[in-house]
Amino acid sequence: MTDTDATHGADTPLGAHWFERPELLERPAVVTGAFDVLHVGHVRFLRSIAERGLPLVVGIESDRRVGAWKGPGRPVNPAEERAETVAALACVSGAFVIEGPPGVADWSAYAELLRPLDPAALAYTAGDRYTQAKIRGADALGAQAWELPFTPGRSTTAALGRLAHSL
Repeated sequence: MTDTDATHGADTPLGAHWFERPELLERPAVVTGAFDVLHVGHVRFLRSIAERGLPLVVGIESDRRVGAWKGPGRPVNPAEERAETVAALACVSGAFVIEGPPGVADWSAYAELLRPLDPAALAYTAGDRYTQAKIRGADALGAQAWELPFTPGRSTTAALGRLAHSL
């Protein structure tokens, strides 16, 4: 991954571009996700990763990918704004936006996308439906797989539901 757009080459159907790249980036912890409407669950998750002592880099899924996975009306916020918001957190060293076809979500594609970062760890939340795939991806990259707690009742979907009921 470079400072500019990574290409969608034959080896990986995913590409990325940096929103904010740290000057020095040695073996970071990496997490990917939508991070659509930032909430306390996101903050606790990201902070707990950073507390393990590695620089934290966050991959933000593109609008097209999030919309296909989450349905109509999502994402609420555009990818560049989601990346800017996440990058502004003190515990985050940098953020990039992941581009590519929504149907490409296997960890071999993510492993190839993340390989240039040489991550020391890939983090995910407990109960993630892709846990086994993320563990395989971490293994393929020679990285640790870090499972961190999920904050019950605190998700973008739950927050949007609470907002809809309060209107």
